[in-house]
Amino acid sequence: MKKQFIVILFTSMSLCLTGTLKAQFTLSGEYRPRAEYRHGYKTLAEEDQRTAFFLDQRARLNFDYENDKYQFKLVIQDVRTWGSQPQLVTNDGALTTLHEVWASIKIIDNIYAKIGRQEIIYDNSRIFGNVGWAQQSRSHDAVVFKLTPGESKIDIGLAFNQDAPQINTGFYSIANSYKTFQYLHYSQQFNSFKGSLLFLNNGMQGGTPTNYKTYFSQTVGTHLSYSSGSINPSLSFYHQSGKEQDGVTKINAFEFELDVKYAVTDNTSLTAGIEYMSGNDEVNPNAENNAFNPFFGTNHAFNGLMDYFYVGNHLGNVGLQDIFLKAKTKVGKISPGVDLHFFSSDGIVQDPNTLQGMSKYLGTEVDLVIDYQPSEMVNFKIGYSQMFASETMVVLKGATNNNATSNWAWAMLTLKPKFFTTKKEQQDTDN
Repeated sequence: MKKQFIVILFTSMSLCLTGTLKAQFTLSGEYRPRAEYRHGYKTLAEEDQRTAFFLDQRARLNFDYENDKYQFKLVIQDVRTWGSQPQLVTNDGALTTLHEVWASIKIIDNIYAKIGRQEIIYDNSRIFGNVGWAQQSRSHDAVVFKLTPGESKIDIGLAFNQDAPQINTGFYSIANSYKTFQYLHYSQQFNSFKGSLLFLNNGMQGGTPTNYKTYFSQTVGTHLSYSSGSINPSLSFYHQSGKEQDGVTKINAFEFELDVKYAVTDNTSLTAGIEYMSGNDEVNPNAENNAFNPFFGTNHAFNGLMDYFYVGNHLGNVGLQDIFLKAKTKVGKISPGVDLHFFSSDGIVQDPNTLQGMSKYLGTEVDLVIDYQPSEMVNFKIGYSQMFASETMVVLKGATNNNATSNWAWAMLTLKPKFFTTKKEQQDTDN
């Protein structure tokens, strides 16, 4: 990796030196250490469970180059837990990676092709997001054609994955990853109103190395928002159909979300809303899968910060109804906030002892976050969350009981320095 880094750095600096007058080059970074205390994070704590505490960090070096014909971006990323390597380390393994490396090429006026490993983010990040909370974040190997006719924006994305160069097979062995996808995203701004449409055809490969096939699911939906004055509502609805990886089970699922943000003052806001994600019924199951899958969304931003739902868990489960209330204010450079989530299932959870249905109420989560922004490049956040779980949550999570306190606390510092930048003083006329 050291040799690769030297080559990348030399190439980027060469671009800078040769393109100062014709284009813009920016070298920036990010350093983000975070400490976490966990006792009931993602699932309920047991009475005799010991607490977990650790520190991890993300470090990034960002190279951005742009002229009027193309853009180039490279993000070198290192993610590690403090102590995961000895003091006399000989090999960092896969800790240092390329999070992004892509080029955006102008084909004709208002049409670009963005090619390579890239973050894909749309709307409120429910279906496509970069999962920025996770230290490693998410990026895709894809090509995205970007069309901007008038005030409209149209993106057409294509991806096809293979775990290594092959000679006589197309079998894809990376678990829990799509084989291919195709999507169309259309968005339009109408004064204070913004609307978008999304169609995603997601292909998951099923079978064995000698007998495999790709099965597709379709996600179709919209996200609408209005921003004017003190009341700002937003609405989303998505429906999913198609087949699961087994090639037999049909999919019939949906998501609905409505929230309204009210600006009490310039610095204080209140938000109330509900999100409904369909799920499967354990008491009266049917042959199809009714559990909605948010696929590549930034799920940590939804349904509570303790990540009990859809963050590496709860997929294919009983679904979720999340009624939430949020309050946030700003005093100088400090922004405290509190979120309340009231969780219920969509499908019925079955009591393993009586085989009868249980109450749909799962529990209540409280999230407290304080954000301190002393400057543009420096941010500090601390948070505390606690889950008050019902007996139904105990069964759903496979826990023993809900007697133990399930809580989580964290503190995170983010530094985003801009080391170097040039001004785009002259148009590139060489091409």
